[in-house]
Amino acid sequence: MKKKKCCVIGLGYIGIPTSIIAANAGFNVTGVDINSETVRSLNKGVIPIIEPHLDKAFKKVINKNFKVQIKPCKADIFIISVPTPFKKEFKNFPTPDISYILSAVESIIPFINENNLIILESTSPVGTTNNIAEIIFKGTGLSEDKLKIAYCPERVLPGNIIKEIKENDRVIGGINNESALEAQSFYSEFCRGEFKLTDTKTAELVKLAENSFRDVNIAFANELSMICSDLEIDTSELIRISNCHPRVNILNPGPGVGGHCIAVDPWFIVSSVPDKSTLIRTARDVNNQKTEWVIERIKEFAQKFFYQNKRKPLIGCFGLTFKPNIDDMRESPALRVIKKLILDDYNITCCDPNISFAKNINFNSSKYLVENCDIFVLLVAHKEFKSLKLKSNNILDFCNALTQ
Repeated sequence: MKKKKCCVIGLGYIGIPTSIIAANAGFNVTGVDINSETVRSLNKGVIPIIEPHLDKAFKKVINKNFKVQIKPCKADIFIISVPTPFKKEFKNFPTPDISYILSAVESIIPFINENNLIILESTSPVGTTNNIAEIIFKGTGLSEDKLKIAYCPERVLPGNIIKEIKENDRVIGGINNESALEAQSFYSEFCRGEFKLTDTKTAELVKLAENSFRDVNIAFANELSMICSDLEIDTSELIRISNCHPRVNILNPGPGVGGHCIAVDPWFIVSSVPDKSTLIRTARDVNNQKTEWVIERIKEFAQKFFYQNKRKPLIGCFGLTFKPNIDDMRESPALRVIKKLILDDYNITCCDPNISFAKNINFNSSKYLVENCDIFVLLVAHKEFKSLKLKSNNILDFCNALTQ
């Protein structure tokens, strides 16, 4: 039986893999993005993101049953997978920006027909799916019994996206039971995990709760690392021994928290229920504070070098991405650290095995940094950094890159 047509709106770190996997499952997929460079790159056969094993799957379907364009088209299934960043400070905390979602919804309304399935995958504040459902009903003139609308958030780890899209459990929240079942039918064509069916608001909060849980746990490790520094205790040794307890699993600290989920999603909860989300908000503050703490430690180290050597040190920063072994710099604490040091007129040079360019940042090879820098700052534990042979004791390893 011929598979249905699928239109994916938003070709980023989730939209591209989802499109490719659906196409490999036999669906006729049209990927849509307003970024002409992204569209041009994909149509030339070049994926604009680094993700293991994705290129091979991409080459099987591009210009066959996967095409890419700027505008939506008629389809049986519409998937919205666009960014949901946050706006600037409001009432002392950021608030979610769903303008990309609303624009995506408006763009597909002219192409929606009776019995279509519309799936929102973008991380969203609670109530978003029900709100866009009302917009769709009004815009199309179709009633709830004529359309299927569901929320199904991505729950994947960059660097392992293909495996996790296929194997992770999926939470599906439908505006009604029929919608949830229709979405399950679609995902079951390429997902081997279990399906957890629920209502839209629960599904939306599940996604936010998962990442907020991780943020709170990271905040504990980051706060502990700052306490250890003041008490002159080796953080790694403390965590290693503490984790010998059968019910303790303290995470490794880092220079902060970044990425499109953990650094963003907790604010969606805080902005919805600010008076009941004290712990979640505090965790966000701690993880942001850790980045500032890292900047101050580097400055202190550089000042000490200056007093001893009567010259400004060349500081080599290893890693710019928000986590190891990917090319994603969204909300990266490492990038914030580097930009702040450059802004404050420190001599900075950087390397990252997955990044070759970032505006106003001086890049060199890791070999150059090892041979020429006075101070070595490890910000991201890329696998390539584990074998570094650093010739100096002027090492600041904020991510356990050299001890893993």
